[in-house]
Amino acid sequence: MHHRKIRGTAVTVSELGFGGSVIGNLYRVTPAEEAAAAVDAAWDAGIRYFDTAPHYGLGLSERRLGAALRGRPRGEYTVSSKVGRLLVPNEQPRGVDSEGFAVRDDLCRRWDFSRDGVLRSLDDTLERTGLDRIDVVYLHDPDDHWRQAADEAMPALAELRDQGVVGAIGAGMNQSAMLARFLRETAADVVMLAGRYTLLDQSALDDVLPAAQEHGKSVVAAGVFNSGLLSQDRPAEGMKYDYRDAPSGLVARARALAEVCEAHGTTLPAAAIAFPWTHPAVVDVTLGMRDPGEVARNARLHRDAVPDALWDDLRDRGLIRADVPAGRSTPCP
Repeated sequence: MHHRKIRGTAVTVSELGFGGSVIGNLYRVTPAEEAAAAVDAAWDAGIRYFDTAPHYGLGLSERRLGAALRGRPRGEYTVSSKVGRLLVPNEQPRGVDSEGFAVRDDLCRRWDFSRDGVLRSLDDTLERTGLDRIDVVYLHDPDDHWRQAADEAMPALAELRDQGVVGAIGAGMNQSAMLARFLRETAADVVMLAGRYTLLDQSALDDVLPAAQEHGKSVVAAGVFNSGLLSQDRPAEGMKYDYRDAPSGLVARARALAEVCEAHGTTLPAAAIAFPWTHPAVVDVTLGMRDPGEVARNARLHRDAVPDALWDDLRDRGLIRADVPAGRSTPCP
């Protein structure tokens, strides 16, 4: 598997990344042995970038990922986690987490983008993972917390980076406009962009992608299936788009995309994984992987050849924006 460097840093990431939300029991229980086997399969497939967060299963994802990576050569893989949601005792537990994870709610999340909150969160992550360091630290979903995130959290992370405690810093969000601000106005090196540079949504071409190019920074693309609608060869009614049931119009558009992919000898999910590589600011595509079967499928789709002519055809048909760059980008120096 090829690797790319986060620009302006010494941190490298494999082109395909392992997203750890699902091993934190997102939506349903993932048995511990299945989660460990998924990380093992990712390693065997050449994946060396692993992403997690305290939010994912109230710390379960971090604990499982750290345990699965323990004993592997530390210099051979890159781990990212996130800050902004402290995990604190839940004084009114109801038995199950209310934010989509199938875990007990003995803990709850508390927003905190203060300097002290950032430092405490990172210390907690190191304890849960058992790792000696976290290579990349993102501010997690600071949509409603711009001022504190920009004025307190990011300078705290920059200080840690300058001290060599972490290798790269940034923010991860489901929107692109604020991510562009982080790239333009703060010390961020990289952003994790979820769902905004996909076959169904290229809004990042208006802000975060040009910002990354202009300032010599990098983008990790996540959510490339838009919550599922682009994940199958033949999209169907009832599939999810951005965590909700997909509108019929979007299902029809996804089907049209799938037909063009088939005409070019590829599949919709393979094209969805390949699409972010049309932009040179992208250094990694991270996918959630729950079990070894999903890992094997995603690794195969990543390896599948997607012809550059597909993007030309999709542009000509108006199925993607006319300003989508042509062909697969080469790594930035």
